[in-house]
Amino acid sequence: MAALGLLGAALVGCGTGAADTPAPKAKATVAESASPRASAAAPGPKPARVPAAPPTMAPGPGGLTPVYTRRAKGTAKVVALTFDADMTADQGPRAARGEHFDNPELIATLRRLKVDATVFMTGRWAEEYPDQARSIGGDPRFEIANHSYSHYAFASPCYGLPTVAGPDMASDVQRAFDAFRDAGAVNVVPYFRFPGGCYDDAALRALAPAGVTAVQWDVVSGDAFAKDADAVAEQVLDGVKPGSLVVMHCTRSAAPVTERAIRRIVPELRARGYRFVKVSELMSAR
Repeated sequence: MAALGLLGAALVGCGTGAADTPAPKAKATVAESASPRASAAAPGPKPARVPAAPPTMAPGPGGLTPVYTRRAKGTAKVVALTFDADMTADQGPRAARGEHFDNPELIATLRRLKVDATVFMTGRWAEEYPDQARSIGGDPRFEIANHSYSHYAFASPCYGLPTVAGPDMASDVQRAFDAFRDAGAVNVVPYFRFPGGCYDDAALRALAPAGVTAVQWDVVSGDAFAKDADAVAEQVLDGVKPGSLVVMHCTRSAAPVTERAIRRIVPELRARGYRFVKVSELMSAR
């Protein structure tokens, strides 16, 4: 199994994977030009521009799901902040008793600070908070990526998480995409983050039919179960370099100081010349 990063007191939903280079983006399909006779006529209205598909990576050897960790090319000062919206399939009773697996204040702060970000969401989270999933997935500042439906592990052992059976892995991921669609989320990208960051070649092979690019990170924020927002901020500020991908959490009960840490991280990185981008832009050639 690929080695997990050192997480300290990490929330199940954090780990590391191997870096890779994104495959070149395919050119958008353009309608063929009209005949010479038609071309000579007065030009009509311009066709609607087809939005570019999010960049993905080519499959690895033997068709394994590719894994992306950070942008290796170029020296541009860009950084992607990512937030795992964790909720396991069996945590409904805890939510019913008042535990908050969401963090609307964090999302509001990202909007106020004009920070682009990617939220890796579980399908169970989208079902519990459909209005928030729709709002996040309808805001062009954000994109929703897949963190599985159940938040069960795709390799074992993995922080005590239950394990998804190999034959069920691709369908678990598809079930999450279905939950995003049912919630009305629009900005959904074909990226996947392994619960706990745990994976091996068997998981990469089982996930191949889902057609996703697995996205890990190179900077662990340490926000999981943290009590000190400044300590979280320091860990991020010390770790970020051009092209970094930071893992944080969008879960009040398990990452209660993330929003406060963001209020320090964002202005300090901007003062250093960094620009915040979504994973889809980090992976692009721009």
